Amino acid sequence: METARLVVFALFGLIFGSFLTVVVHRVPHGASIGGRSECPRCGAVVRARDNIPVVSYLLLHGRCRSCGNPISPRYLLTEVATAGLFAAAAATFDSPALAIPGAIFLGLMLAIALIDARHRIVPNRIVYPSLAALAVGVVLADLLGAGIDAPRAFIGMLAYAAPLLAVAFAVPGGMGMGDVKLAALIGLSLGGLGLSYVAVAAGVGIIGGGVGALVAMAAFRCGRKQQIPFGPFLAAGGVVAMLGAPAITGAYLSLVGLG
Repeated sequence: METARLVVFALFGLIFGSFLTVVVHRVPHGASIGGRSECPRCGAVVRARDNIPVVSYLLLHGRCRSCGNPISPRYLLTEVATAGLFAAAAATFDSPALAIPGAIFLGLMLAIALIDARHRIVPNRIVYPSLAALAVGVVLADLLGAGIDAPRAFIGMLAYAAPLLAVAFAVPGGMGMGDVKLAALIGLSLGGLGLSYVAVAAGVGIIGGGVGALVAMAAFRCGRKQQIPFGPFLAAGGVVAMLGAPAITGAYLSLVGLG
């Protein structure tokens, strides 16, 4: 039964990942995410048989049926990565009430990270609706006894976003408002599970961002004033925290002698 559950989540992850490829491609350009998929090279509408996640890409050898031009493998990789994240959410949470929204959260983190890495933006078109839907969701989940603590979720949102907001005001250009909004989304998503989840997300995200900046400066000779997208590191922190916060927290407490 557990294997079947993971497979089902992975299959839905492939479908959601296919949708995310559209989101990642269109949202940064202000295009609608509705309508049929199109070839990014020739604009031909992708037929239904050519739009099956992973399978169609492999059968077509990564090329458009209409023009024959290669299609970036990032579409395939996004679908596979989303399937893996969905399966990981199913393996982490026994309750569907936690596994399903957890899987969607992980998928959104992937999409936001990809967009910010390529376009240097954390799109409001994703963050604002997600925040609104999540705020309603955590309240309903708390009322229905689904294992989510709504007050703690909102505390988590403030605890993560407020310090980054202070940095954004205190150091102009040092922190984008998109990163602040992303931190609010992560804090709200994880706070309902426990504030330790938020602490792990912040630790991994901020430390990872710092290390990433140092590596970029050393390896690619980026200047101190050159902006490096912080969103992918915040998103990675959210993913790590959702999937492994209890283990990470336990290991840390044992290391400092409090476990």
